[in-house]
Order: sequence, then C-alpha cells, then structure tokens
Amino acid sequence: MKLIIQPDDRIEPVLKAIRKARKYIDVLIFRLDRPDIARELQAAVGRGVSVRALTAYTNRGGDKGLRKLEMQLLEGGVTVSRTADDLVRYHGKMMIVDNRVLHVYGFNFTTLDIGKSRSFGIVTKNPRLVREASKLFAADFDRQPYSPAYNRLVVSPENARDRLAQFLRGARREILIYDPGLTDDAMLRILTQKMRAGVDVKILGKVEGKWGLKCWDRYPGKRLHVRAIIRDGRRAFIGSQSLRKLELEKRREVGVIVTDLKVVRKMRAVFEDDWARSQAGKKQAKKAQKEAGKAPKEKARPDKAEKTDKGENSDKKELKELPAAS
Repeated sequence: MKLIIQPDDRIEPVLKAIRKARKYIDVLIFRLDRPDIARELQAAVGRGVSVRALTAYTNRGGDKGLRKLEMQLLEGGVTVSRTADDLVRYHGKMMIVDNRVLHVYGFNFTTLDIGKSRSFGIVTKNPRLVREASKLFAADFDRQPYSPAYNRLVVSPENARDRLAQFLRGARREILIYDPGLTDDAMLRILTQKMRAGVDVKILGKVEGKWGLKCWDRYPGKRLHVRAIIRDGRRAFIGSQSLRKLELEKRREVGVIVTDLKVVRKMRAVFEDDWARSQAGKKQAKKAQKEAGKAPKEKARPDKAEKTDKGENSDKKELKELPAAS
C-alpha cells in the first residue's frame, strides 16, 4: 500500500498509474479540470487500453462542465457512463487499473485539490479491496444495486455509518481527524464519550458549534479537501465522506480502512505537523512548555545520584484487529 500526500505529490502519481495501464482503466469522476489527465486517458485508449469513465450526473458547478467533459472523453474513445440521479450526489473518487491496482482519493482531478489543498490518496493491490471496488464500479456504471461484501471498503450510503461508528468506538488512546464539516450527532456523541474516557481527540477542519468541543481548529494551510481519521497510530480511514448525515446516508461516497502501519504512521506525522501549525496546536505547545518550566527539579542525593532505574515499562498488548494488508 502507498500513500499519496497532497499538495506535496501533486499530479504525477495519477498520471503514472494511467501510463502504466496495459488492459483496463475504470475511473470515477466528480470533477476534472486537468487536461493532462484527460489526455493520458485518451492516450491509453490509443495504445489499446479499455477505458471506462463514470461521471457524476451533477456537481456544485452544475451540469454544463460535466457534459462537456463527457463529450471530450467520448471523442477520445473513452467509454462513458453517467451516474444515476437516485442519490443527492455521486461524490466518490476512485480509479482501478488492470483489475489489480486500486486508487482511492480524497481529492478531485482538479488543480485546486491536487496542487493547493491538503489531501490524501491510497494505492493498494489488496485483492479483496480491488474486487470489491470493481464490483461497486460495475454496479454504478450499469445503474444496478450494490451490496457491500468487504468491510474495509467504506461506501455511503450502504455501510459507511456503521463502519465509521465502529471505527471510532475502537479507539483506546487517540483519534486524529481531518474533516471540513463534522456535524453528525451520532458521530459527535461517540467522540464526546471517547474524550470523557480519556481518549485524546484532535480535529482539523470544522465541528458543529452546538457541541461546544474545544478539541478542533481550522486547517492552518490554504485549503483542506480530505476526510481522514487516524486511530491509535495503528489504523486509519481515508475517503470522500465527512462525518455528516448527508454524506453518510444520502450520497455515494467511497473510502478505505487502512491497516498498513507505515502508511498510518505517515498520515499521523502529517497530521501532527499540521496540528503544530494551527492556533490550537501552538497554544497546546506553549502550555506544555510553561508546565515543563514549572515542574520541580529533583535534588541529587549523595551516593545515589549515579543510580538509575534500569527497568523497562512493559507495553500493553495491542487488541487484535483486522490483519494488516496492502
């Protein structure tokens, strides 16, 4: 499993994946204003790759841009289907290459999301994730019902609420969240309960004010465009769905539960760096520094000043969870 970090990695991981395709590309498109991506998809068709694009029936910018994109892709030989209008919005961001590599993104194929926003993407060859994502793509492409069969693929509205609630409840020490609009009462209730139980909760984005939570701050960079949760430094979620009722129950959203420890640690490091630059993080650091300065200094006693405790703290065994997979 590999992690894409935006805006650091920019467009190259996406273009490279398209160029590597030999037989098939299936791609979900909610927004696309990058001509280089459209060109690479058309170039893939030119070398014999079967390219299918599933475009959203609408987005906030309206239908005109999407219909223009559809015509452009069709002229380049891409097979295009439009999502149904049964849900408020089809907002997932996903690409499957050669039926064996899955990309799930928090970002759209736009200059703003890729070059100027904090976001993440996941690249995995996990066979079960790839198969499940392919099943979802086929169902939406043909406007057929989808029934989830693998709980690491988090899909709204089918299983997202249950999976993400369960994911939050599993936290024992720490929950770190990127979310531009956290408003769901049930999810906020879980987070409040976790905080009362001693779990350290930090949120970058925005939280509905009525809950009075003090554990959040706005993202300190230019723009935030990802929904991600890091739990206890061992598991993570990356996807397109905020912890909002609309995105959990009324829209097509796609995300992945991450079990790769290297990827999770990278995500945590990025979050901690972003948090340190936020106003809340700076205040927290200043308070910790002040408290450290007030801590009483121990006086060294004769004959015992050189002695130290060689004992090591025993680590508690981690609760067994889903096996790590790429």
